Amino acid sequence: MPNENNKKRIVVKVGTSTLTHETGKTNIARIAKLASVLADLKNEGYEVILVSSGAIGVGTGKLRLSEKPVETKGLQAAAAVGQCELMFLYDKMFSEYGVVVSQLLITSDELYNEESKRHLVDTFNQLLEYDCLPIVNENDSVSVEELINGDNDCLSARVAVITDSDLLILLTDTDGLYDSNPAESESARLIDCVEDINDDIRTMAGSAGKRGTGGFITKINAAEIAVNEGIPVIVMNGKKPTDIYKALSGERIGTYFKAVKK
Repeated sequence: MPNENNKKRIVVKVGTSTLTHETGKTNIARIAKLASVLADLKNEGYEVILVSSGAIGVGTGKLRLSEKPVETKGLQAAAAVGQCELMFLYDKMFSEYGVVVSQLLITSDELYNEESKRHLVDTFNQLLEYDCLPIVNENDSVSVEELINGDNDCLSARVAVITDSDLLILLTDTDGLYDSNPAESESARLIDCVEDINDDIRTMAGSAGKRGTGGFITKINAAEIAVNEGIPVIVMNGKKPTDIYKALSGERIGTYFKAVKK
């Protein structure tokens, strides 16, 4: 894996499974550790954009529901409640390190409409110039397509592209991409570097996890978006946010997707 020390603008995406316990309730300790790491990276000179899933998962726990709603209106309501809780936690925890956060709720339409995208890019650039840390999520309460089909992986890749970022890190609940299911095979091997996203790589991707809506296939799709625009991608386990330091220093953490030369 090449050394990433020269990477200065990074997008970090964190999934629902990283932000919540198996009980479905918020993993406060992990969010706190993630905030400390990202704040420290800012102190080191990085520009950081956080793309955060978790609104539905956190909202489900906040509403004390026994399981995630099935109907769209229930998911939208859980997202509305959970987004407030998520931003409250992020604001509280980042403020301990003197970091000002901002919220951007995005729908796919805004990423494909040239005028909306231009305004969005201007907002990102101005926030980063103000030394803010933008926190991005899909606008699940109004955007049904993303609510059902996405888990912010592809959104994070598109954010990385429009902000001309240098690196995309996807934090998930696995150590990276395996050549077979590690839960079913003791011989499953972690693939530490992917130079070409082909059909063989796609067939290795699994299905959705229990608490998120995206599976590894959404990470492959996101990686493909980013690498084709010259942005390398690291998919790694989010249970130890401090491993981000290792990944940025060039250690073999997770699966590294090599950028396509442009």
